[in-house]
Amino acid sequence: MRIIKDSTPAGDGFRMPGEFERHQGCIMIFPERSDSWQYGGYAARKAFVQVAESIARSEKVTVCASASQYDNARALLPDSVRVVEMSSNDAWARDYGPTFVKNDQGELRGIDWGFNAWGGLYDGLYFPWDKDDQMARKLCDLLDKDVYDKRDFILEGGAVHVDGEGTCMVTESCLLSKGRNPDMTRQETEEVLKKYLNVSKILWLPCGIYNDETNGHVDNICAFVKPGEVVLAWTDDKSDAQYGMSMACAEYLEKTADAKGRKIRVHKLPLPRPVTVTAQECQGLDACREKPARTPGERLAASYVNFYIANESIVMPGFGDPADEGAREILQGLFPDREVIQIYSRDILIGGGNIHCITQQIPE
Repeated sequence: MRIIKDSTPAGDGFRMPGEFERHQGCIMIFPERSDSWQYGGYAARKAFVQVAESIARSEKVTVCASASQYDNARALLPDSVRVVEMSSNDAWARDYGPTFVKNDQGELRGIDWGFNAWGGLYDGLYFPWDKDDQMARKLCDLLDKDVYDKRDFILEGGAVHVDGEGTCMVTESCLLSKGRNPDMTRQETEEVLKKYLNVSKILWLPCGIYNDETNGHVDNICAFVKPGEVVLAWTDDKSDAQYGMSMACAEYLEKTADAKGRKIRVHKLPLPRPVTVTAQECQGLDACREKPARTPGERLAASYVNFYIANESIVMPGFGDPADEGAREILQGLFPDREVIQIYSRDILIGGGNIHCITQQIPE
């Protein structure tokens, strides 16, 4: 593995593909952190295994597990899933796994962004995060891929969505937050994204999902389903705090175009009813930095937009909500050539994210 410090993906002819393009595989991390995953993580692991099994039907899944959980992960996961021992602070493969870029010859490279647990000492979610920050480089070493060193720029994989044709979508609330790159202007941030993802236009949605601890990752509010088309998390309930946030994103998208000059087609994906944490669930979580990890009644950032696009399937969240089936049908209509698999994911959501957050694609 070569660590590249003197050039950029755009300069070398590499681009980040859209998630809907073909994959050779997917990366996940086995959960065990006791202030993220309630009651020893057993319910969360069951959901993780279901996600891994579903994706593994059409692409190679690699699951990283700590030394203490390796045997357990190997026993729970199917033979078709690769399990490797690798240390981490938590299980969010999307956010600190490498961002992969490819060139026209099909060569793959990774990008190693800086990671500081979604805000560092300003408003980050845990400390330390040193093992997470090593994951991108370790995974590129494991996969024998050269890696661009961009550790001086804080960025999580869930903070960007691309269409593979020059457009990148982000949220202002996340990328301009004080815990990320506070000394950089919006224009300077854009320049980094353009050089490293090889895009020519950045779409700046104003915000994400209400109460999202990541400062509003784009992958929970809006996602490309193909070039020129997105799904947007939506509610018609004007009394819901999310209503104004989704409306602001819709209004922005209606008056902007993508890198190719196309008007963006927006498909509204209804949200479930507000999902809140129970007292029993809180009791199963260890404290984080001497504070409760969750408080009873706390609203979680539940959204059906947090799905993973696999080669032959869409693996999406379910919440045991009346809106589950309608959301599944919308995605099935948007992805007619893929099977939509809905997995009950409340036990992932309690940890702070969902199916897209725990997966990272490796392009073909």
